[in-house]
Amino acid sequence: MVSNKSLDYKSSTASAPMTIGRGKATRRAYGFDEIALVPGSTTIDPELCDVSCQLGPHKLSMPILASAMDSVVDVRMAGAMGKLGGLAVMNIQGLQTRYADPREAYEEVIRCDNTSFVEVMQRLYSQPVQDKLVSQRVAEIKKTGVLTAISITPNAAEKYAPLAVEAGCDIIFVQSTVTGIEHRSVAGTPSLNLQKFCKQIGIPVIVGNCVGYETAMELLETGVAGILVGVGPGAACTSRSVLGIGVPMATAIADCAAAKHAHASRTENVPIIIADGGMVTGGDICKAIACGADAVMIGSPLARAKEAPGHGFHWGMATPSPVLPRGTRIKVGTTVTLEEILNGPAHTDDGTQNLIGALKTSMGTLGAGNLQEMQDVEVIIAPSILTEGKVFQNAQQLGMGRS
Repeated sequence: MVSNKSLDYKSSTASAPMTIGRGKATRRAYGFDEIALVPGSTTIDPELCDVSCQLGPHKLSMPILASAMDSVVDVRMAGAMGKLGGLAVMNIQGLQTRYADPREAYEEVIRCDNTSFVEVMQRLYSQPVQDKLVSQRVAEIKKTGVLTAISITPNAAEKYAPLAVEAGCDIIFVQSTVTGIEHRSVAGTPSLNLQKFCKQIGIPVIVGNCVGYETAMELLETGVAGILVGVGPGAACTSRSVLGIGVPMATAIADCAAAKHAHASRTENVPIIIADGGMVTGGDICKAIACGADAVMIGSPLARAKEAPGHGFHWGMATPSPVLPRGTRIKVGTTVTLEEILNGPAHTDDGTQNLIGALKTSMGTLGAGNLQEMQDVEVIIAPSILTEGKVFQNAQQLGMGRS
């Protein structure tokens, strides 16, 4: 078996050039539905599999982060997620910091119909972020006794990050649809200096999102504690349709993981790769880690929890954009508790519950005792993996055939 870490990035992508027509070079990319994991000659009891991960100085007992989306994370959800061993990230520029009591705003989002929700959300999110609520929400999460993490956009990082840190924030996520090192502004304003920001803020900084080797390498060189990988795969995101951009997740993760290993070979700083979006089932999470992710950030699977503030609805972070919405509101329904979604027991057969149990069982079947060993398992291209032999499930919309 060939370790992913031993592959030479440039040689593995430079061979067999492809084109989509004269004068336009391209390459093939793969999503989760097109790959499968291959068992070897060793198996392990799932109970022996270690799924903990390291994020800077902080150790998480599970590699699952709750997306910084208003439908997924509020103070209550952050506390519940942290107590179960994961990490919830609050959108510090969302409803939670625009309204002292956001319950009425949530109700409006939930009640509106499919033709009016964009205008409703644009109006609700037009209220300004209140500095005092930034500090208050961080303090409220901190009071629950868990790690506190917030997400901010690059243009607001220098304004809100110090407020969050002063209130007790442990980890900062600087997040936008696509993040690079340099941004050219029509107003001539300088882009966020990540290297300076990381040094001054004093706590781990995660940046994203990106999907390419070179960009990942440049971001890692700034001293960040990790990067978010994924552009547009989220269940409520429409960036791929609106903007036409994105890379299927299996390829995006593998490329960025290659950058991490190249970076780690010449520095003591060991960053973390977080696959962000496009994962609905336990199998998706297993594949993300096998492709090179150290952890995953998920939204829609957790939006179904009884504790989720969206009450069965889920919407993208860019949905309220006043000029070009790049997200939508979807109904995911409310199923079971957060603990049952993460740790079981599962009450469905479709892989949407007991995600950690699925990960440990997959690791045991593959002979991977920890996440690092999981990253070294064999991955094959298998476009029929979800349909082969599943005629009855598909016809009856059961199990893997549920639409």
